[in-house]
Amino acid sequence: MTTMTSTSATRTSRRHRVGLVLAGLISLSSAFSLLGPGPPEGGPGPPLVVLWADTVLGVVGIVAVVLAWRSGSRTALRVAAGALIVAALTAVPAFFVDVPAPLKIAVALSVLLTLAAVVLMFSPVRRPASVTD
Repeated sequence: MTTMTSTSATRTSRRHRVGLVLAGLISLSSAFSLLGPGPPEGGPGPPLVVLWADTVLGVVGIVAVVLAWRSGSRTALRVAAGALIVAALTAVPAFFVDVPAPLKIAVALSVLLTLAAVVLMFSPVRRPASVTD
């Protein structure tokens, strides 16, 4: 028996760490969404309830990313991914309402970045091929 099995559960790949960093940055930007200027009365932009939800989801995502980074907890990883996905879903209605094209492009990029972060966070750790004699 080797000790490789006990340490392999906590090993992370470079892609996994990049995904966690992206998730942390996305969550950080979501956490401050309530502090930004709200939409003008009747103007384009998310409603106040969406800004509140994104702020709460951003804080939850930050805490989950930190826990996943430090402890390697799969539960924290799932919570972080869930917070990212729900926050991205709150932006999807921008595609179906009359908003300026640059805002739709920004929303599309943020959804794609969220998708990339989730995929990278759950990327498997590649183990080197074992050599048999």
